[in-house]
Amino acid sequence: MLQENEIAQRLYEYMSERMTGIKGRDVRIGVGYAAVALDKNLTGLAAVIRESLAPHCGVVAKAGKLSGIPASELLGYLTNSRNPVEKALGLATANAVLSAEAPKEESDALALMKLSSRDHVAMVGLFSPLVPRIEKSGAKLTILENNKVRPHSVNFKNRGDILKTCTVAIITATSILNNTLETILNDLENPRWVSIIGPSTPVCRDIFAGTPVTHLGGSVVLDRPKVLQIVSEGGGTPLLRPYLRFVNLVLI
Repeated sequence: MLQENEIAQRLYEYMSERMTGIKGRDVRIGVGYAAVALDKNLTGLAAVIRESLAPHCGVVAKAGKLSGIPASELLGYLTNSRNPVEKALGLATANAVLSAEAPKEESDALALMKLSSRDHVAMVGLFSPLVPRIEKSGAKLTILENNKVRPHSVNFKNRGDILKTCTVAIITATSILNNTLETILNDLENPRWVSIIGPSTPVCRDIFAGTPVTHLGGSVVLDRPKVLQIVSEGGGTPLLRPYLRFVNLVLI
């Protein structure tokens, strides 16, 4: 059984030795994403979970002092902070360094799953563009959402046996930030395919060893200045999409 925050801790330990000599160059925090720009043109993204923000003016304690600090210090936010924005900065820092080793070609995450009418897909977090394609495959689709629930979706707290009985699980990478990923993975019984997807995904095989995860779908920043601008101006995935390469790593 995975312990709470175990994947984030594994990621921190894996990345720590890879941060030597690297410094942060720019940090941007928008209403949808945080972006971290490091030396060597390395740039990473992670989602900002707005509903987790406390109702006060100050969000990041070291705001105004982040540019130029060691990347290892930014990475430390991933496991040392309970602040959701600071945790996003930690994950974005890891993703920036991982981007140098990411697959070089873009590919279609859903095509890799080879869905059919025999499948029951549990989608944890809504990925709207994928819904019509999943439905077209004939697969049964159940969407699990945390707190806010839309039509045809189920509150995560009321998930029952959905994760135990699904054949395919598609999980948002923001589950790393809100400490639900380990609960989700522990609930899975014997799915044939488990994906973690979204721009926040750390595309790193090693940290998912011994888990049910079979596929990672993340992103690589192609145009750093444009991505930093869009994040700063409050843009989300649709606006960022032209300036990212979406990559996939199959673990089986």
